[in-house]
Amino acid sequence: MSDAGVTSPCLGHARVSIAAACELGEGPGWDAARGEVRWVNILKGELHRANADGSRHRVTTLTRKTSYAALTTAGDYLLVAENQLSRFDPHSDELSDFLPFEADNLLTQTRSNDARVDTHGSLWLSTMGLAAEKGAGSLYRLHRGKLTRLLSGLSIPNALCFSQDGQYAYFTDTPTGRIMRWPLDVEGWPKRAGSGYAAPHMWADLRDAGGNPDGAVIDSEGCMWVALWGAGRVIRLDQNGRETGHVALPASQPSCPLFGGQTLGTLYITTAREGLDTPGEADGSLYAIDLSTQGIGGVEEPRLVLD
Repeated sequence: MSDAGVTSPCLGHARVSIAAACELGEGPGWDAARGEVRWVNILKGELHRANADGSRHRVTTLTRKTSYAALTTAGDYLLVAENQLSRFDPHSDELSDFLPFEADNLLTQTRSNDARVDTHGSLWLSTMGLAAEKGAGSLYRLHRGKLTRLLSGLSIPNALCFSQDGQYAYFTDTPTGRIMRWPLDVEGWPKRAGSGYAAPHMWADLRDAGGNPDGAVIDSEGCMWVALWGAGRVIRLDQNGRETGHVALPASQPSCPLFGGQTLGTLYITTAREGLDTPGEADGSLYAIDLSTQGIGGVEEPRLVLD
């Protein structure tokens, strides 16, 4: 871990909640009805679920590299995976195909990467090359069961999240070190410009933050929490994109933050062991820190509407 780029007060140190040893822990979500946190180990194709306090941890082995499990209005999950979107019943573990996802990509093999449900109940999701090939990734929106490509030519698209008022989508192409903001119309699509979508513009420049921007989530005050891969920090950005605080953790590769727990005051953080020469016991674990005592909390993620 590096202290380079640290410009904000430390709001606390996250502790290991579950020593899951994930190669690439990602895509955390909070299921309020079941009182459990879920996340995936992308490269091993595993779905992890546990109670809010880390108890009753269980792992389901999936058939594909899977990056997210979106909670639907029907109460099941839509799994975002390599070449396929699938329905998953969390009671029976039954899996059924829903929609192909870049299954016909003949130029570069790709897999799913980041995903997040927007304020309209639609799922934004991204792809990247299996070897992180430059420009091989794309950004999509799944709206009422129909998949639309929004942007291509990305390398490692991440940090998908949305302003609470639904006016903006945020994302990053991780190697650029920049968080982009995209104005949305009243139906949640990027605003139009001529025959296409208006271009997103840079909202936050994190090239000197000490790590690479990965997953992100918006809190109840409209601030963004961004995991800095390689820096062992998750930073908080105000609504102008300025760093105002951070949470530290001993794992060098935090991948994505999430607010969960009964009052949505716990910040969970997935981490990864991928690429580390000598990963430690802390790498790949799920971390947690209670931020409710500081008046910080999250908002419940909308459920995915498929029809």
